[in-house]
Amino acid sequence: MIRIFQYGEVQNSEIFSRAVPAVDVASVVSDIIAGVRRGGDQALLDYTERFDRVRPSSLTVSSEEIAEAVQSVEPRFLEVLKRAAANIRRFHEKQVRRSFVINEENGVVMGQKVIPVDRAGLYVPGGTAAYPSTVLMDAIPAKLAGVGEVVMVTPPGRDGKVNPVILAAAQVAGIDRIFKVGGAQAIAALAYGTETVPKVDKIVGPGNAFVAEAKKQVFGVVSIDMIAGPSEILIVSDGKSNPRHIAADLLSQAEHDKLASAVLVTDSMELAVAVQTELEVQIPQLERSEIARASVDANGKIIVARDLATVVEIANEIAPEHLELCVDDPFAYLGSIRHAGSIFMGRNCPEALGDYMAGPNHTLPTGGTAKFSSPLSVDDFVKKTQFTYFTKEALAGLADDVAYFARLEGLTAHAKSALIRTEEQPQ
Repeated sequence: MIRIFQYGEVQNSEIFSRAVPAVDVASVVSDIIAGVRRGGDQALLDYTERFDRVRPSSLTVSSEEIAEAVQSVEPRFLEVLKRAAANIRRFHEKQVRRSFVINEENGVVMGQKVIPVDRAGLYVPGGTAAYPSTVLMDAIPAKLAGVGEVVMVTPPGRDGKVNPVILAAAQVAGIDRIFKVGGAQAIAALAYGTETVPKVDKIVGPGNAFVAEAKKQVFGVVSIDMIAGPSEILIVSDGKSNPRHIAADLLSQAEHDKLASAVLVTDSMELAVAVQTELEVQIPQLERSEIARASVDANGKIIVARDLATVVEIANEIAPEHLELCVDDPFAYLGSIRHAGSIFMGRNCPEALGDYMAGPNHTLPTGGTAKFSSPLSVDDFVKKTQFTYFTKEALAGLADDVAYFARLEGLTAHAKSALIRTEEQPQ
């Protein structure tokens, strides 16, 4: 049963249970990455057979397999996918950055070029649940950014095939190539390349602890989006919310993972008790009740605070992945929220809406990293290059200042490189 605490009984930093894996993930992942670098495709097949209990006849998903998958899914699913994709695309189109040029009167030209990465790799989990929504959330911003090639890796099932809903989502999102490989070995393949899997410039997408560790270890060889941990939700509510709704929203995250954290913070003890009771009604009804039960019992909490201002302070300190503001006027609190991955406003905006259909991205910072990082966006798939042009006359106007600054830092060659052009005599 979820526990109820008075504010102060649990330190804010411990409200979310951010567990460390019990096994030595780092050394296992390091060995896998080294194995893929040595063995290429053969190592990928060996690891797939070892971890996924299947050895695919090919690492590449063929166009025939994609067509077969699309034909096999329900027509309504395709319709929902397309509606979700349209909403995601409409939101992320607003994020597209433009290059700019500044022309000064003295002939100086400065600017910034916004350039998409050449190739991006998307990791899509395939373990206890398939997430076609992740395909859309990761691929559509990459496509809007103008990435040259978007490739996807995802583990095959025991039949050697990729889940058809994943392939259908990949087609809707416009992914260019798909490979049947998952886990740390898939991240290694994207980072270093094999005979079949191309090396990419950026890797994005969530995964288990081994995938997260692999992304951490290859960072620097490639760019990554973030190191994602178990899912988190913090619900802020006054006493007017329906406890059935709050319980359902808490469980929407608890069912993800036994390590997930689902927390309610409220100023109403009456609501706290009602939600505690309602969770016991709803958990047995879930298909993933065992996972939800473990998450709620180990990591779930209800905190009763003296007022909602205190609740906002809690939210800003723990920087939740998902934050629901279940109050009459959520916009009154929005300006005070500084740290959250994604904020869901009011009593009619469950977090699940953001996972699938609303449009904002659901690949979010976890583990308190919302204090310094952001949801996945078009920005993740571009880089910026600066350029500067000076005329001889414009340089002469700044050369002395450049030289002064350079000498202050003890870099006399820097100083000379600025002054030498102003001292040269015409030929």
